[in-house]
Amino acid sequence: MRIVYSEEMVAPAQGYSPSAAKPAKVMAAWMAHWPDTEVRPAMPASLQDLHRAHDADYVDDVLSMRQPNGFGTKSQEVNASLAYTSGALLTAARWALAKGGAVAAPVSGFHHACWRSGGGFCTFNGLMVAALALQAERPGLKVGILDYDYHYGNGTDNILSELHCDRIVHVTAGAQWHTSDQAPAFLSNIEADLDSIGACDIVLYQAGADPHIDDPLGGFLTTAELANRDWKVFSGLRERRIPVAWDLAGGYQTPLDKVVEIHVNTFAQCFLH
Repeated sequence: MRIVYSEEMVAPAQGYSPSAAKPAKVMAAWMAHWPDTEVRPAMPASLQDLHRAHDADYVDDVLSMRQPNGFGTKSQEVNASLAYTSGALLTAARWALAKGGAVAAPVSGFHHACWRSGGGFCTFNGLMVAALALQAERPGLKVGILDYDYHYGNGTDNILSELHCDRIVHVTAGAQWHTSDQAPAFLSNIEADLDSIGACDIVLYQAGADPHIDDPLGGFLTTAELANRDWKVFSGLRERRIPVAWDLAGGYQTPLDKVVEIHVNTFAQCFLH
């Protein structure tokens, strides 16, 4: 198991969402459990990388603080972290492609960011930043985005529609699965989701914590069911010999330690595979 992490990924929490500050807490918990894990620093996404996935004026206006970030604030500390949060997933994906297997990037705040706007605590869509950068580096590469956050990845779909991408396959659970009575069907459907991205050269996996049944903004899977979700994903991708770079996505329980515990459980399932 491998991790991409740099302190530059971290910024003070913004309002309701803990995602800007969460990487440091998750990283500390992971290393406490698995101290021998190999860690590489995040390489920041370039301005060109960000412009591939977003309207250039939007990117430039956010970075210059002429308009708010995805948290609805104008924070220099958040802005300084943005290239590193998207860059962390891209660094992880490059590493996974080069060496195979799974690489984690403890970042979140991606899938609600659209072509010309942020929202839902997401400023830049790191999933699309990574996918498009990889394709620029490796023409013909096919990328799968497996989004198991509780919420629909509207920003990812918006960018895919805007750019008419035909070699990025997007699966977003938030478009369909929302209630606890759907949990068995969702878990049974994971195999079909994996089949739909089975021809991809790499998968970017959003291992959301907000599907947990106690999450105030989510709620349909128990702790055991979330662990089963992750076991199915990591074991299924390994069986298909598809490398995976994964991130944290949502999680809004308080105290934050409850969310960190879910991300530790996901790492444990990944570590097993």
